Amino acid sequence: MINKCGCSCETCHSFQKECPGRNEVGGKPYWTQYIGGATCPVYACCDDKAYSNCGKCSALPCKLWFKIKDPSLSDEEHLRSIKERVCNLKEASGEED
Repeated sequence: MINKCGCSCETCHSFQKECPGRNEVGGKPYWTQYIGGATCPVYACCDDKAYSNCGKCSALPCKLWFKIKDPSLSDEEHLRSIKERVCNLKEASGEED
């Protein structure tokens, strides 16, 4: 299951523990409490633009992707995560690199 931001729920350490999946909770995963909001900003952005996912946006990956960082990741891991999510979205849409 690929979320709007390209994350794969199956690879998330919180999947089925704290979170049934971002799409299932309408963009309101448990961790938004730690960033001061109720909804994932990336999820909300897709909804605002009426996109099914970030892969539909010409700004992929945008500044928001770089801004929202899991504090447990190093900068290198965060950048690798962004690259993987972009690949997931391209693969899901049938695009090639």
